[in-house]
Amino acid sequence: QVQVVESGGGLVQPGGSLRLSCAASGSIFATYAMAWYRQAPGNQRELVALITNGGSTTYADSVKGRFAISRDNGKNTMYLQMNSLIPGDTAVYFCKAEIRRSILDARRDYWGQGTQVTVSS
Repeated sequence: QVQVVESGGGLVQPGGSLRLSCAASGSIFATYAMAWYRQAPGNQRELVALITNGGSTTYADSVKGRFAISRDNGKNTMYLQMNSLIPGDTAVYFCKAEIRRSILDARRDYWGQGTQVTVSS
């Protein structure tokens, strides 16, 4: 089995920073793209940032210049450094990892349970 677990969410004041972590563990042969999504109440889940196993990154326009995605391939771990947070960033943040469990297995997406980020004074 594969587990994907997020951590690092919480309550922060506007202008503050948070660092989210996402760790994939279990039966993993290879990890490919990893991404952060978020979903606010009443809204659809949206892509925040993505990083390939080669380190190429993509960001939503709303977070460019404020958020930074990174990963440690040796640890199957991904991070999201969030700076200059605004109330509009309030959401549940989800991690998605594209993983192959064995050389015979197809690539599949695995999701974490999410971590709440609340930006409020």
